Amino acid sequence: MADFPFDIVLFDLDGTLVDSALDLCPAVNHALAVLGRGPVTESATRGMIGGGTDMMLTRALEATGGQVPEAEYRQLTQALLDHYWANIANNTLPYPGCVGALEVLARRGCKLAVVTNKSEAPARELLDALDLTRHFAVIYGGDTLGRERAKPLPDMLHAAIADCGGGRAAMVGDSTYDVRAGRAAGLPVITCRFGYHDVPVAELGGDVMIDHFDELPSVLESL
Repeated sequence: MADFPFDIVLFDLDGTLVDSALDLCPAVNHALAVLGRGPVTESATRGMIGGGTDMMLTRALEATGGQVPEAEYRQLTQALLDHYWANIANNTLPYPGCVGALEVLARRGCKLAVVTNKSEAPARELLDALDLTRHFAVIYGGDTLGRERAKPLPDMLHAAIADCGGGRAAMVGDSTYDVRAGRAAGLPVITCRFGYHDVPVAELGGDVMIDHFDELPSVLESL
């Protein structure tokens, strides 16, 4: 078997490895209800995911009447998180072909890592609940290095690569946060047509786009 061209593959979580909107949307709407505002749709929520909890809530508030004072915002954030943590894997599933692709990459000698703007604790809880943790050598959340160093900065990507022992790496994601972080880290970036896009999908700007996880190993081999 020919040598695989990558030693490490880094993955975003929400909208890349897992379809979590069906659990994130109720959490957002719970926070909005605390404020007395009406809900946002699941479809709208998919466009709000990508920058972590604060960005998701900020976008939901902007869509339903505007921002609130900081103290109230913190209360809403906690309400969102409490609801989400209590229901973190009720409806969330890995995308079709995800587990198979991870297994293929592991057999080809790749170390795998998660680099998500989701806080590390809920990211780990979700991965545990879906029996995905075992696939990853390293898991970085948006608060692991401090929020000021989350994507689109490349810091957690560099850290994850170092923790995996170094080598040639690629980034797989679904948003401009992933693409910008990958570019800043000097990595090729594979984007997912099936994810949560903060811009029109054609404007994400990765090197290659996949429609299904089955395509990922061969796409990586082509880079």
